[in-house]
Amino acid sequence: MPCHAVLSDLWAARLPVLPCLIPLGLSPVAAGFPSPAADYEDRRLDVSEYLIRNPVSTFFFRVSGDSMVEAEIFDGDMLVVDRSVTPQHGHIVVAFLRGERLVKRLEKRGGGRVVLCSANQAYPDFEVSDADELVVWGVVVGKFKRLL
Repeated sequence: MPCHAVLSDLWAARLPVLPCLIPLGLSPVAAGFPSPAADYEDRRLDVSEYLIRNPVSTFFFRVSGDSMVEAEIFDGDMLVVDRSVTPQHGHIVVAFLRGERLVKRLEKRGGGRVVLCSANQAYPDFEVSDADELVVWGVVVGKFKRLL
């Protein structure tokens, strides 16, 4: 397996459109001293509504590798990828380059150059040449992880 973040084919899945309602607290969680007013729930959060703008074009991918750690994308994280979003400079994208599916930051540089950038200094960036076939498959619009 290459030494950069790749996306597992086994975990690519179309997201369900059924609501998944989870209790949502009224106040944000304090990272310092807790607020005594935050001990009750206000309403319910539909996770799919929060993460998905366009259900038909949204997919999950599990990340394998550590080339995107400085972008807070870690091995085992689940990415939410929307194919309906137009990729722009600076977006984190899922792309096919040289036959491999990658997650990288898209950079458009002077002279029409396109570079897929790693977010870990231990890994090289991929400058796309005219001979390369690049397909930007979708834009990463969210992610989540399991801590335990």
